Amino acid sequence: MFTIAFVGAGSVEFTRQLLRDILSFPELAGCTISLHDIDSERLEVAEQLARLAGASNVRGSLERREALEGADVVVNMVAIGGHRATLTDFDVPESFGLRQTIGDTLGIGGIFRGLRTFPFLDGLAADVLAVCPGAWLLNYTNPMAMNIQYLATVAPRLKVAGLCHSVHWTIHDLSALVGVPHEEVDFLSAGVNHQAWILRWQHEGRDLYPALDAAIAADPELARRVRVDMYRRLGYYPTETSEHSSEYVPWYLRHQSEVERLRIPVRDYATISAENVATYEKTRDALAAGDPPPPLTDDAVEYAPQVIHSLVTGQRRTIQVNVANDGLITNLPAGAAVEVPATLDRLGVHPHHVGLLPRQLAAVNRSFLNVVDLTVAAAVEGDPAHVRHAALCDPATAAALTAGQIDDLVAAMTAAHGDLLPVALRSA
Repeated sequence: MFTIAFVGAGSVEFTRQLLRDILSFPELAGCTISLHDIDSERLEVAEQLARLAGASNVRGSLERREALEGADVVVNMVAIGGHRATLTDFDVPESFGLRQTIGDTLGIGGIFRGLRTFPFLDGLAADVLAVCPGAWLLNYTNPMAMNIQYLATVAPRLKVAGLCHSVHWTIHDLSALVGVPHEEVDFLSAGVNHQAWILRWQHEGRDLYPALDAAIAADPELARRVRVDMYRRLGYYPTETSEHSSEYVPWYLRHQSEVERLRIPVRDYATISAENVATYEKTRDALAAGDPPPPLTDDAVEYAPQVIHSLVTGQRRTIQVNVANDGLITNLPAGAAVEVPATLDRLGVHPHHVGLLPRQLAAVNRSFLNVVDLTVAAAVEGDPAHVRHAALCDPATAAALTAGQIDDLVAAMTAAHGDLLPVALRSA
């Protein structure tokens, strides 16, 4: 019996979405769903939702290693520190005058989200290697690039793929914009998570970039978005939303005029995080009252169900994955986490060699990866100085604050997150 373990199953909305897609495949209808969360209430809600979704074999455990027993796939979607830590990631930097939009991937928020996630990843990797060493670990938890590079460093025997739907939805939305069915489009995307690039984009052999140029020229409001601005300057369209993209480079959030021109929603994820809590509470209360849970509002097409289906059936398909750079993108650092196409089949996940990125794209990605590398090094080496180095090298942070202010901000964030951080990094 194929077993899928969900770690962080109390993220009930996302768990429901994944279960809906997994159980839509007839070949997966009888699989065992093993759920783990450290919050007993959330775990109970997740178990109820799994049964309502049609899962026939459901088990739940507050003990992670017990939940992982016999797993063929482990899906990680934890958020260490929850909503409270997310607010800290916004509130403390804001008191220094530093703007963020999402704060979960790069920037000071991403750095500290990574640092508080790494101790959890240590334990998860050890448990997987102990009780289900052949399992694939499918990671959804951000900061994706930091987490994948960290796992590749501390647990190189682990079979890991990081999954994110940003490339799918970029192609979907761009294709709709130019009037072409996205399922008929051929494309190549590569780079790093949340900052990959559409290198080729065609319909029946026709380059679609000229059609995008025409659409932008016809609607001036389209130009009032960060990633359209980046596309026009760099020549290739980025694969993550403008909200995310704005905080990975030094050009936008520092300037009020750019925030207004490009309609950048400062603190956007703080609002989203609060809405996620409200959605969970509404779902919990509906189940307690014997009512159906609120309908799913997100039609997200996630990759994990496709990976699982291919592992079970051998069906070959291509998706985007985040893996350590083993010669896949030759002008990005070896060992860094990169996002590339991969073929799926019964044997697993097989990343594709991409080669050289255009120089300007690789240059922007390297600025991103410098922060990732220093954050991972801080944890692996137990060196608090590297936390400051990561913040000093972060493009948006360095654009907004002086070096002294960055040192003070790191100290304030370290104090605020306290025991969530690795022991060696609890003093700045």
